[in-house]
Amino acid sequence: MNFYWLLHIPDGFLSAEVAVVFFIITGVCLAACISVANRTLDERAVPLMGVMAAFIFAGQMINFPVSGGTSGHLLGGALAAILLGPWAAAIVLAAVVGLQAIVFQDGGLAVMGANIFNMGILTAFLGYAVYRAAGFFTAAGSGARLVSAFAAAWLTVQAAALFTTFQLVLSDTSPLDVALPAMMGVHALIGIGEGLITAAALAFILSTRPDLVTGEGRQRAMAGSEV
Repeated sequence: MNFYWLLHIPDGFLSAEVAVVFFIITGVCLAACISVANRTLDERAVPLMGVMAAFIFAGQMINFPVSGGTSGHLLGGALAAILLGPWAAAIVLAAVVGLQAIVFQDGGLAVMGANIFNMGILTAFLGYAVYRAAGFFTAAGSGARLVSAFAAAWLTVQAAALFTTFQLVLSDTSPLDVALPAMMGVHALIGIGEGLITAAALAFILSTRPDLVTGEGRQRAMAGSEV
């Protein structure tokens, strides 16, 4: 039953109550993200947001094979958060997930709130938190940064799969003992692909434009210029 492997939840798989609750949660979170980004984000980061949106959009359209005939694709939450900070990253990911649902019907419109929360808001903030929590290792060099980025990316995929599972269970779409091992097992492998792509992209950026790996640094510079 392939729907167990989907993070883009289709219409009809969530109950109206669960869908509405996550529309509200997502709306509140995005309003907060927009407010914080407007106050703190350097205008020079706006073009980077567009580039990241295009990269993640393209990355999510390309699947890589996983065991058992299944496939996965990039989520991009950790990478976007590392480069932009979590507030701007969540906005970028919301735009990507929303556009995919509207244009390509990749995920339902009625459940867009849940999809944006799972693949956008959750991955951006969790990925940023994990990467920053491992930040004391970064003094050892770029290799430690890449390990931190891999861990952050892998955990964001697991978290998104876990939230999707509980949303399906709460909607009586699937029993927990069926959905949980199916979702978490497959996405443990998909997370490896996510981690490798994230680490490879970060390695390239560190070698060419290391100044971009300071989303929070740009925000501090902006705040300092306003004093």
